[in-house]
Amino acid sequence: MAEHLDTGKQGEDKATEFLADKGYEIIVRNYRYRHAEIDIIAKKNKILVFVEVKTRTNLSYGMPEEFVDATKRRLIMKAAENYIFDRDWHGDIRFDVVSVIINSGTVKVHHIEDAFY
Repeated sequence: MAEHLDTGKQGEDKATEFLADKGYEIIVRNYRYRHAEIDIIAKKNKILVFVEVKTRTNLSYGMPEEFVDATKRRLIMKAAENYIFDRDWHGDIRFDVVSVIINSGTVKVHHIEDAFY
């Protein structure tokens, strides 16, 4: 597996662990709809949360969360719309970003709630 894919999987694993420790119920990971993927779908306090995870080992180009651009947000929202429709969900939803920085054996996780609409 390519190194960047290993880093991404490691970041998603750390984000999943972080959310679970915060009381989130992890529903599904890597939900796909057409060309879109939602890294983590979780539930907390009757809110369905769609989570994009961004992982970096180097901050030369900026913070991980800065890489969730408008195109990525649109794709995530489209996949979320499909998930909501398929499951006939009528409750509240939220879109979060979890930023993971892995550097020299240390891991920093930053959770941004309600990151976009």
